[in-house]
Amino acid sequence: MTEPALRNVSLPERLRAHLAIARLDHSIKNLFVLPGVIVPLSVYPALFTPHLFVTLLLAFVAVTLIACSNYVINEVLDAPFDRLHPTKRNRPAARGLVNIPAAYVQWLLMMVAGIAVGLTISRMFALVALVLWIMGCLYNFPPIRTKDVPYLDVLTESINNPLRMLLGWYAVTNVIVPPVSLLIAYWMLGCYFMGLKRFSELSEIGDRTVAGAYRASFKRYTPESLLVSVVFYASTAMLFLGAFIIRYRIELILGFPLVAFTMAIYLKLAFKHDSAVQNPEKLYREPLLMTSFASTALVMGLLLFIRIPRLELFFTPTLPSTTPAVAQPAPISYTPPGSQQQRLRVPAKI
Repeated sequence: MTEPALRNVSLPERLRAHLAIARLDHSIKNLFVLPGVIVPLSVYPALFTPHLFVTLLLAFVAVTLIACSNYVINEVLDAPFDRLHPTKRNRPAARGLVNIPAAYVQWLLMMVAGIAVGLTISRMFALVALVLWIMGCLYNFPPIRTKDVPYLDVLTESINNPLRMLLGWYAVTNVIVPPVSLLIAYWMLGCYFMGLKRFSELSEIGDRTVAGAYRASFKRYTPESLLVSVVFYASTAMLFLGAFIIRYRIELILGFPLVAFTMAIYLKLAFKHDSAVQNPEKLYREPLLMTSFASTALVMGLLLFIRIPRLELFFTPTLPSTTPAVAQPAPISYTPPGSQQQRLRVPAKI
């Protein structure tokens, strides 16, 4: 692999390069934390306190620091491969603008700072933040380097979605247990987006030899195999989203057409030349997608707080049940963050 030509780099240019490899513009991905905040609040609105604003601000800072730490090491370790990519070769590390020892220090310091901020929220929050960072290491560092293994690259990168949801969840409460069905749906939805990103990248590069030199997993991927995997991810995501909806929030079924429409728009974008799907931080440039996404988020968010009894009656089971009734867990007492007087009676899990 070719190395960048050695040259003197001024201090201001070096500092800008180190700021750039943290990819603060990717902080838009932290929006994936929000469902983890909204769902528990929809179950127990009393969790919403003035102190929660401060907690969520700290959570955003912690998540950003951990994510940026992962981006730094990704940029450093991927620099030799990025030089083979038509656009990523312009990244600071690929151009030789980054001081590598300093970048490793930057990587570790951002992680330590993120975990430290997370500990001010709760131990569970800090633990999930640490797992998010560890997943970044598994994704980037050899000999594991899951990003080089077909399908495992998508699965391990996309698991950051449910981890972000858990970070939002544990910023709100450490008592209510998040539903497994929702976490899996969130994971598979991330796989759907990541699978289409890989498809778009491979289609854009075209030359399989060049693509395989840039990303090892492309040696075994084909456009057809990626599209087949995308169908699997989408189907699994909708299966578990449906399980969550039927079990916990039947009203959300009214927003499902918007979810499907947004996913269809995203699929279409993956076939465009120089698609924003390859760079999710640029998706805001797609007005139809942004309108659909905003409408979906708004409708689904509102439906979490609305009850429609007639809808539940409409979906009342008509077949005889063969499953024995399961006793409900005994309620436990819980004091919301920021409150010493108000007590809630909440189930052990939802």
